[in-house]
Amino acid sequence: MSEVKKFEHIRHKPPAKLQQARPLIIALSPLRTHANLSTIVRTAGCLGLTEVIATGNAKINPKIARDGAENVNLTTRRTLIPSLRKLKQEGYKLVGLEQTTNSQPLLGFPFPHKTVLVVGSEREGLNQETLDILDHVVEIPVWGLPYSYNVATATSICLHAYCACYPDG
Repeated sequence: MSEVKKFEHIRHKPPAKLQQARPLIIALSPLRTHANLSTIVRTAGCLGLTEVIATGNAKINPKIARDGAENVNLTTRRTLIPSLRKLKQEGYKLVGLEQTTNSQPLLGFPFPHKTVLVVGSEREGLNQETLDILDHVVEIPVWGLPYSYNVATATSICLHAYCACYPDG
């Protein structure tokens, strides 16, 4: 006879400790809504990330971002390309999240440890100038409609896939 497991709800369980800081940076094209940026910052905070680079009119809603607003450094730039070039010179690999002709499926993608995840805007995605400097492009399979995930949802899925590759940081 099998043993019956009991589960008790733990509200606000303390976060797990990373053995080292995650060398993962999120770089965002201009997003249309502050809710999407705030959700991405909240997810970044939950995953122990500390750096988000945003472009455009980047404002965080603290009610959505929660503690991520305090624990994630948000840097705002006019454009992404100069920052991406600098990070590439520092040894980061630039991984775009986009549907392209040569993108790789996210599932099973071997993320480089030092990664900048480059995410496009809600409607336009990543422009060609940005695509041209990327090292890799991943996409999340879609089995129904609409044809793509919300930008905050897609970013969260991708960030979690990276963290699965490096669970200790």
